[in-house]
Amino acid sequence: MLYQQINGLLNPNEPTVTNLSNVVAALKQTFEKISWVGFYLSKEEMLYLGPFQGKVACTRIKFGNGVCGTSALKKETQVVPNVHEYPGHIACDVETNSEIVIPIIFNNNVYGVLDLDSTQFSAFDETDKIWLEKICELIANKLELKSFLI
Repeated sequence: MLYQQINGLLNPNEPTVTNLSNVVAALKQTFEKISWVGFYLSKEEMLYLGPFQGKVACTRIKFGNGVCGTSALKKETQVVPNVHEYPGHIACDVETNSEIVIPIIFNNNVYGVLDLDSTQFSAFDETDKIWLEKICELIANKLELKSFLI
């Protein structure tokens, strides 16, 4: 199962970028519906592009802007079945039709978000939300989050 694989990949003795890169690869190779997957890491109310797989992406997003910024600001997962109907959606890839963004929270601080896009409409459901939140919680608890800061 993917959760156990990611748990095995996460090594707090290795750099955060190494760990996050392997998480991204595991997600991308497991789900065909994912067109883009990556992390945005937070610094001073901004999200900066971290490890990802997919097309070239936006490099920074302000808290509160777009799906990623909204997830970071509200500290809650955003599931968007149709990004074209989402007010303020930031279109890094015009082929994206749905998205899910999960905040990475530790001690009530947002250290970043995990962003997954799909060219399919309504690609992400409640099951995805539950397991991706568990994966982000695992990341927050297993890695030294001070090294998240960029």
